[in-house]
Amino acid sequence: MKIMNCPLNGPRNISEFTCFGPVHDAVDAQSASDAAWCHYLFYQENKAGIIREWWRHTPSNYYFIAERHTVTDEIIATYSASELSRIENKS
Repeated sequence: MKIMNCPLNGPRNISEFTCFGPVHDAVDAQSASDAAWCHYLFYQENKAGIIREWWRHTPSNYYFIAERHTVTDEIIATYSASELSRIENKS
């Protein structure tokens, strides 16, 4: 059984979570060119290594950030979205 630590609810079975994809800067749909908007919607890096992703604990509907290694599928860290700017400033 794979366990993920939810910042709000503590350790839970991975089946209680849904991944919503990588954390990245949003593109302003009103001012972006068609090419920039298309790239934002349809092209992903899909790199091997550690990435930050949006996750949701489904029973509580709590959204948070997880750092996950895409090759080993190891969950390295989880934290609330409000901590993202603090974490990014440290890196």
